[in-house]
Amino acid sequence: MEFFKIKRDIPFMRHALIFNVVSALTFAAAVFFLLHKGLNLSVEFTGGTVMELQYPHAADQEKIRRSLQTLGYEHPEVTSFGTAQSVMLRLPKTSAGASGSQAVFNTLCAAESAATKTVDTITPQGDHVARTACLNARGEEAVSLKRVEFVGPQVGDELTQSGLNALVMVIVGVMIYLAIRFEWKFAVAAIIANLHDVIIILGFFAYFGWEFSLTVLAAVLAVLGYSVNESVVIFDRIRENFRKQRKASVTEVIDNAITSTISRTIITHGCTQMMVLSMLFFGGASLHYFAIALTIGICFGIYSSVFVAAAIAMWLGVKREDLIKPLKEKDETDGAVV
Repeated sequence: MEFFKIKRDIPFMRHALIFNVVSALTFAAAVFFLLHKGLNLSVEFTGGTVMELQYPHAADQEKIRRSLQTLGYEHPEVTSFGTAQSVMLRLPKTSAGASGSQAVFNTLCAAESAATKTVDTITPQGDHVARTACLNARGEEAVSLKRVEFVGPQVGDELTQSGLNALVMVIVGVMIYLAIRFEWKFAVAAIIANLHDVIIILGFFAYFGWEFSLTVLAAVLAVLGYSVNESVVIFDRIRENFRKQRKASVTEVIDNAITSTISRTIITHGCTQMMVLSMLFFGGASLHYFAIALTIGICFGIYSSVFVAAAIAMWLGVKREDLIKPLKEKDETDGAVV
């Protein structure tokens, strides 16, 4: 399927050096911000408090965030938990210590025009348990605190290590796949291009101080797979062109491969970006940084697949013989009558 067809090949490889210099400078800037400012890690990585709340109606998450910001939480993570009435709060460590969760509960009660009171609750086993409830003027419970958990730094370290392991496994798996399907030069080119995308995404989060959470890590891993898919499409077309264009040079083969896949790239990435933008503008705060990471990854994924991966493969010396076995010359004695 094509929206349009370009009749004349665009000489991408003629300007490969310029594009890769821009790419190298962007990569260096991203590394600088990562080392200088670092990532703003979320509660899952640094430790903090996790609270589950239950409302009798659909919870107003923006109102909850504003209430938490009055307590000094700059980037409180508020997400739905199962239903619109259930809310999960992930709050970083504060100087409030053990009393922090109670202060949060009191503030949210005040936001609902209710007050905290000690009430007697009967458990399923028939035991009477005194607990703090949030009751409005009519005596109805406005907010119910289901559970409070503390995420320690040890758990954060384990999640960090698991995230790094997942990233390394994806990279190694991609290299093995591309080396088997194509040739090691393509595998090296694709990995350099994909790491370029990942580091730039992390650089954006470091520079702007955006919160880096598990959902953002999931977006980074998704970008890796998405960028690899684009590289594979171009590499496939390069291999096909090596078979068809026997007299063309390597540069001409690569230019034709990229030009002939432009329409497909616009359709694929355009449709994907429309879905990501819908999450960015209408998905709420819980999907905001996830969608931002995907948006950056998609834009730079196109750039890296076209201008970085293909150019590096060309500079590594990829040639027709790497992908296509040369035809054996026919023996002069073949077919001779004895």
